[in-house]
Amino acid sequence: MLYYKTYEQEVNKEWVVFIHGAGGSSNIWFQQIKYFQPHFNILLIDLRGHGKSAGKTDEAFSRKYTFKMIVEDVMEVLDHLKIEKSHLIGISLGTIIIRHLSVMYPDRVASMILGGAITHFNTESRFWVGIGNAFKHVLPFIWLYKIFAFVMMPRKTHAASRNVFIQEARRLARKEFLRWFKLTNQVTGLLKRLQSWHPEIPTLYVMGEEDRLFLQPILEFIDDVKHVDLHIIKKCGHVVNIEKPAEFNEVSVQFILGRRVQIAT
Repeated sequence: MLYYKTYEQEVNKEWVVFIHGAGGSSNIWFQQIKYFQPHFNILLIDLRGHGKSAGKTDEAFSRKYTFKMIVEDVMEVLDHLKIEKSHLIGISLGTIIIRHLSVMYPDRVASMILGGAITHFNTESRFWVGIGNAFKHVLPFIWLYKIFAFVMMPRKTHAASRNVFIQEARRLARKEFLRWFKLTNQVTGLLKRLQSWHPEIPTLYVMGEEDRLFLQPILEFIDDVKHVDLHIIKKCGHVVNIEKPAEFNEVSVQFILGRRVQIAT
């Protein structure tokens, strides 16, 4: 089973589950815990190969990763803790995992908050994924990760989130990086399927105004989905929960508590 940590206040309080992105760990949510604690029980999970989950999965079943496999990892923790329904909060690639989980287990999801969400790979995204595939067996993986971090978070104001993700990525074993990077080959097909699957689950997208790779696809995507809200954080890049934690925390908690967030355009 994956490593997890809980902050449980009361038995009858609702659960919020945080899902990090590729190369991160549950440590990236450190600025959310204190704000969310008075309102909810909290579950933090380290995905397979990341953080304290490194080495926890059966090697015989982990030679090739799939999104379905990762979803089942998360569900194993939820079942173990007897969490029947929860609010899911994710960042970057973690948002794909949450969306996939919501399709496989819609009755287990109360709401979704998707930060720095990925709904489509544009031409530039596909270019950099292609570069990664070409050099993943040649260059040290941390070099590739740094390149991707600077591509997604290029500005000086993005430095804090960029540094956190690079620091977390250093803890990955090379074989784990390669397994997760190979998931990019599945992303395009999965995202196309997810575009046509829209479980009636309240969903909030929280995007940075300066997220040049993934904001525009979100703007195009939500035009066709009625039960989705969008909040755009000004002067913010891809990793919204680290760059602007106060605003991210406020809009997220308000959304879960049932107060609609004004849609920003």
